[in-house]
Amino acid sequence: MSRAGRQPASSAPASRPSRRRTLAAVAAASLLLAAGCSGGGDAGTGGGGDGPVELTFWTWAPNMEQVVQTWNETHPDVQVTVNKQDGGDAAVTKLLTAVKAGSGAPDLMQAEYQKIPTLVSADALADVSEHLGDDVAGAFPESVWNSVTLGSDAVYAVPQDSGPMVFVYRADLFEQHGIAVPTTWAEYADAARRVHATDPATFLGTFSANDPGWFAGLAQQAGASWWGVDGEAWSVDVDSEATRRVASYWGGLVEEGVIDNTPMYTPEWNAALNDGSQVGWIGAVWSPAVLEGITPDTAGKWAAAPLPQWDAAAPAGGNWGGSATGVTTQSEHPEQAAEFARWLNTDPAAVEALADVSGVYPAATEAAAQALTDPPAFISNQPDFYDVVGRVARTTNDFTYGPNVNVAYSAYTDAFGAAAEQRSAAAFTAALASIQETTVDDLENTGFTVAK
Repeated sequence: MSRAGRQPASSAPASRPSRRRTLAAVAAASLLLAAGCSGGGDAGTGGGGDGPVELTFWTWAPNMEQVVQTWNETHPDVQVTVNKQDGGDAAVTKLLTAVKAGSGAPDLMQAEYQKIPTLVSADALADVSEHLGDDVAGAFPESVWNSVTLGSDAVYAVPQDSGPMVFVYRADLFEQHGIAVPTTWAEYADAARRVHATDPATFLGTFSANDPGWFAGLAQQAGASWWGVDGEAWSVDVDSEATRRVASYWGGLVEEGVIDNTPMYTPEWNAALNDGSQVGWIGAVWSPAVLEGITPDTAGKWAAAPLPQWDAAAPAGGNWGGSATGVTTQSEHPEQAAEFARWLNTDPAAVEALADVSGVYPAATEAAAQALTDPPAFISNQPDFYDVVGRVARTTNDFTYGPNVNVAYSAYTDAFGAAAEQRSAAAFTAALASIQETTVDDLENTGFTVAK
């Protein structure tokens, strides 16, 4: 499953061109379009004459060409060619370069949710609301759908996959030590103390200063949204009460010494998962696949549960990762491209192929439930794994990304890297003010209006 290169709805949007775009597009009109970022140029597509419409699709999802083959076999008049790309920033940079040049962009692009505001600001993704049916929004959780609409009537992509966050843990070691699976964050802290008391070298989990997407997902669960649209301006609220609650919580555990501060995806972290000195992980739906590669000998010993809750009476979740299928502004065939994007992400056969062949967790809630009836092989001891994930996906809070996610994420790594080294709860909360200031300054320096 894709991990940051590595995230049932309300009423559907009107099937018509957008009457109100978010600030991302408004700001782009003066900031980026003047630099030559405009749609309608040379599209990298064929489809002239009597032949079929030919579309190109940039994607990094594994084996996507096998999924697309089904479309091509059943849609002879619209043929899609998969062009594999690197994920994350590399794909975004390549697309923005093509858009600025006025040629070479694909018809369709797989884009991570946090990158969509950047692409919209650069006039790289088209509003396809007029080409989608009124019912498409209902296939997805509201929080995911809002990630592709940016709170407007426009639709800039169709959700493809998401990354509901879950708590994965060594079920055998929890049973051995008589520790109950935590359902609240207070219980998680108590469990962390009990695990550490069994052996000073053993931890329930770690705080990772190199994973801003992970921390953003936890802030999302707590009710935070780091960006927003305020009239004709962007708002920035990284240093919010909800995010401070999360930062203070994890900083307190690190300061107390009952949670490790080793970054994820390091040799030290891998070794801890292998030898049992880390017995849990605040991860996501794709965690079993990661664990299978890191610690294959522990297969069948792990289980997954919803994230611990701040309020057990009001379950909430967060996302870590996920992507959508967008139509670029340079496509000469936006109607056919939008039709394909809808098919890929809502048709039951296509969604099943996304899950089985590409190994992603489809964003379409009901279709995913029908497709994912068996747990991942690594965690085959938990038959209800996808039931747990589905419940989390349906309760995930809204979270708005802004056009300078990279700046905020880089500031997170710097600020929390220093705070984690200090092992100070006060330093954790102070880090948020630094990220807030850096994010606001960058938006203003880039030419965006920022609400005070």
